[in-house]
Amino acid sequence: MLVVVLALLAALANAAASVLQRRAAADEPEGGAGLRQAVRWLGHVLRRPYWVAGAGMLAVTTVLQAAALSVGSLALVQPLMATELLFTLVVGSVVFHRRPDRRTWLAFVALAAGLAAFLTSAAPTAGRETASPGQWLLSAAAVLGAIVVLVTTARAVRGAPRAALLGLASAVSFSLTAALLKEVTGRFPDGWGAVLGTWPVYATVAVGVVAFLLLQSAFRAGTLAASQPALTLGDALTSVALGWALFGEQITLGVRVVPAVTGVVLMGAGAAGLARAPSVSGEWDTASRRPGTDSARPVR
Repeated sequence: MLVVVLALLAALANAAASVLQRRAAADEPEGGAGLRQAVRWLGHVLRRPYWVAGAGMLAVTTVLQAAALSVGSLALVQPLMATELLFTLVVGSVVFHRRPDRRTWLAFVALAAGLAAFLTSAAPTAGRETASPGQWLLSAAAVLGAIVVLVTTARAVRGAPRAALLGLASAVSFSLTAALLKEVTGRFPDGWGAVLGTWPVYATVAVGVVAFLLLQSAFRAGTLAASQPALTLGDALTSVALGWALFGEQITLGVRVVPAVTGVVLMGAGAAGLARAPSVSGEWDTASRRPGTDSARPVR
C-alpha cells in the first residue's frame, strides 16, 4: 500500500510541476524564433512564481519517486506513474480555471490505461548494473540522432505539432538521463573517486540540461494537451528500450501478450482521439491577453 501511495503522489507532483511551468510559459509572449529570443524568453519565465513553484514540485517528484522505488518494484511504480496524465487535467482545470473538453479526457484516460497495461505486461527482468562502452556508443548515438531529428522537424512546424515533437524530444532526453544515472549508481561500489573520474556522471549532467531546455521549449510551443502525452509515453517507452539495449533487461510476455497488445491499441486510440481534441490547439491552458497589449493576465 505504501508504494502505491508514494507512486501516486509522485505522479501528482510531476503533473503539478508541468501545469505550473506551462502556466508560467503562458504568461510570457512567445517573442519570436531564434536562439537569442528563446534565451531572453527563458530568462523571463525563470523569474515567474509559477515556474519556481513548478521547479519545487519537480524536486518533490524526485524524492517521492525515489522513495517509491526503494520500497517497491519498477514494474509496479512505472504503471502507477502513468496516472500523471489524468492528474495533469485535474490540476490544470484548477490552475487555468477551465475544463478540458470531453474528447481530451477520454483520450488521456485511454493513453494512461494503455501505458499502464503495456508496462505491467512488459515489466522487464533485472539486468546488469552497468553497460559496456560499445553499447553506450551505439545507444547514445541512436538516441541523440532521434533527438536531433525531432528538434529539426519541430522547427518546421508550429503550435500543437511543435509542442508534441519537443515534448517527445524532451522525454527521450530524460530517458537517456535516467539510463546514465543508472550507470553512475552502478559504479558506486568502485568508490566516489572512480565515479567522479569517469564520463557518465558528467554526461548525466549535460544530457539533463538538454532535457530541461527541451521541456521548457515544449511548454513554450503549445498546450499541455499536446506535449504531456508525448512526455509521459515517450519517457516510459524509451526507458524500456534503453533498459533492454544497455543493461540486458529482458521482456518475456508469454501469456501477457494480450494485455500488452491491448495497451498498445489503447495508446493508439488515445493518440488518435487526442489529435482531434479541441484542447490540443485551443485555449484551455493559455493565459488570456489584455486587449491591445502583449502582456498576459491571469485566467479567471
